[in-house]
Amino acid sequence: MSSRKTFVLGQKVLLFHSRLKLFPGKLRSRWVGPFIVTNVFSHGAIEIKSEKTGKVLKVNGHRLKPFYEGFKPLDMEVFKVEVPKGGAP
Repeated sequence: MSSRKTFVLGQKVLLFHSRLKLFPGKLRSRWVGPFIVTNVFSHGAIEIKSEKTGKVLKVNGHRLKPFYEGFKPLDMEVFKVEVPKGGAP
């Protein structure tokens, strides 16, 4: 059974930055990004582009994980419900 991750063009991903120096006592994520997948190679390499800088990198797919954007509420209609005087029926 293979545990190879699959990525598709245009997908947003995070990159594991193993050389990120952490300060003692400080919690900081080693995952940076998001990046956009621009090319997927058959040998496991993935080409990604930074959303912020536009810089293009070619990295091993094992250093990537999918990026999930925060929940964005849809347009909603609000209805006012009035309780009849004297309590519920």
